[in-house]
Amino acid sequence: MSHPNRTRPEGCDRPLVEAYDTALLDLDGVVYAGGEAIAHAVESLGIARERGMRLAYVTNNAARTPQTVAAHLTRLGVPAEPADVITSAQAVARLIADQVPAGAKVLAIGGEGLRVALRERGLEPIDSADDDPVAVVQGYGGPELAWERLAEASYAVARGVPWFASNTDLTIPSARGIAPGNGAAVEVVRIAAGGDPQVAGKPQPPMHRETILRTGAKRPLVVGDRLDTDIEGAHVGEVDSILVLTGVTTPAQLLAAVPKHRPTYVDADLRGLLTGQPEVAEDGGAFRCGGWTARAAADDGVLVLDGDEGGEGEDSDRRPLVGLRALCAAAWTAAGDGACELDAGKALARLGW
Repeated sequence: MSHPNRTRPEGCDRPLVEAYDTALLDLDGVVYAGGEAIAHAVESLGIARERGMRLAYVTNNAARTPQTVAAHLTRLGVPAEPADVITSAQAVARLIADQVPAGAKVLAIGGEGLRVALRERGLEPIDSADDDPVAVVQGYGGPELAWERLAEASYAVARGVPWFASNTDLTIPSARGIAPGNGAAVEVVRIAAGGDPQVAGKPQPPMHRETILRTGAKRPLVVGDRLDTDIEGAHVGEVDSILVLTGVTTPAQLLAAVPKHRPTYVDADLRGLLTGQPEVAEDGGAFRCGGWTARAAADDGVLVLDGDEGGEGEDSDRRPLVGLRALCAAAWTAAGDGACELDAGKALARLGW
């Protein structure tokens, strides 16, 4: 289970596909980016499925319906059914339905995925603040979201209508780089109307609840690329997690992670599901993993990495991950309950970052 004060990545002597029954996979930055599959994702997920792991796709992106997401995954070579997809739109729709009368009108600012999720809960999505909504909800509406939609939300929120958000991710990865996410649109409404929405998506409890209700997972493993949503969400839900470095989180950000953002495991990509995870051992105040040893030189304000680039049997493209695990242990131990402020530039450069 997830440890609240983790000071090092954990080891696992079995492939993760054998240690966990269900992978709760983020999509953007983990399985695909900008609509195209991330390297090694299709093959790795296919092998994981063949070896008996259930794959569930858990996304804070509320714009698309589960049917659309499942069709997209299937086209990429990752067969999926709508029931395999859990969205923050579904989580926020359940959150709203628990607080308003059946059939109530909800001012919906977002994409079709949000509207479908509201209807699934017996709510009526509407478009105008003048039509007496009992709630306002914002979900990612894609780059075509019109400014006037944010104005409608602002009018209703300013009148005191209860405000909800599918998620508050400030950014979202795209094929061309990092783009504004739903959290940026939420901030626009906050600036205009004040207040704070109830948030359903990762890392908040409603998203974890929705995921467990829909998957029935007994030994879930959260798989994500973001510390502040995926990994924090696993921490909130008290389940294990693996961070993959195919999305927004950089190795430097991982080293500076506060306790609630420290994953159980870390790997380059989804191939990490198919392998065990090497132990990080403490060695006289330093931390050893594979052929690498890392330590905090607090007096010099740096993290130091020493070792044999031969990697003790590691494949050449995976050696940097072994060194990064050792660095995580040194950084997180030095930081305690805070964020490591030691300079890791030279150490990461040795690993190619």
